[in-house]
Order: sequence, then structure tokens, then C-alpha cells
Amino acid sequence: MIITYSIGEVATKCSLTVSTIRYYDKEGLIPNLQKNEVGVRRFTDENVSSLQMIECLKNAGMPIKDIKQFMQWTIEGDSTLDERFEMFKNLRESVHQQMNQLQETLNTIEFKCHYYGQATADGTKKYVKSSLHKEQL
Repeated sequence: MIITYSIGEVATKCSLTVSTIRYYDKEGLIPNLQKNEVGVRRFTDENVSSLQMIECLKNAGMPIKDIKQFMQWTIEGDSTLDERFEMFKNLRESVHQQMNQLQETLNTIEFKCHYYGQATADGTKKYVKSSLHKEQL
């Protein structure tokens, strides 16, 4: 017997809202999602894994239309392995670029924390400002 979960249980398990899960279902993003005899969605572990993958792809910045294409490729099977591999290589590059941008942002924030921490300790930014290069400010 396959264990199934309600939409509320899945929402809690995946840290998603029920409306988000319903939207994903409406968009056809959850392969093999079954409904019981009265039309209530029943989620399997496979469906939960699909939701986790959708969230991963969304967090990586992938648009819903591209996620939909990926999910379709998974349904099509081995004939789309090349497409999925290429998609993930491109996504990896995109995430690396995002991480580099975020690292630059973090570096600036770290600098400003140091700068304003010293200025706060001194009670003025006059001393800190004079000890740094103008382009760092």
C-alpha cells in the first residue's frame, strides 16, 4: 500500500502554502498527482519530491514555464536526458553567477558593518573616514 498525504500535510512538510501547491497542480507541475474518489488530492512521496525539486528550481531563479518544461521532460523519460543535463549545466552557471553577485554584496555589507561599527565606537565617522581610501566609502 502506498502512503499518501493530504495537501495540508504536504504544505507543512514542504514549507509551502496550500494555495501554492494548488497553483503548481493547476500549472501541471506535479506529475502523477492523484485525486481520490471525491476529487481530493492525495500526494505520494514522489509528488513531495517533485514539489521539492520545483522549489529548488524556483530558488535558482528558473521561471515557471521552464520548470514546467523540465517536469514534462521527466515524464517523457530517457529520451530527454540530454535536454535535462544541458538545462542543469546552464542552471549551475546561472547560480554561480548569482552567488558571485551575492558575495560582492556581502563584502560591501561586511565593510559597512566594520565601518559603522568603528564609527559608532568612536562616536564619529571622522576617524574611520580619514583612515580609509575614498573609493571604499
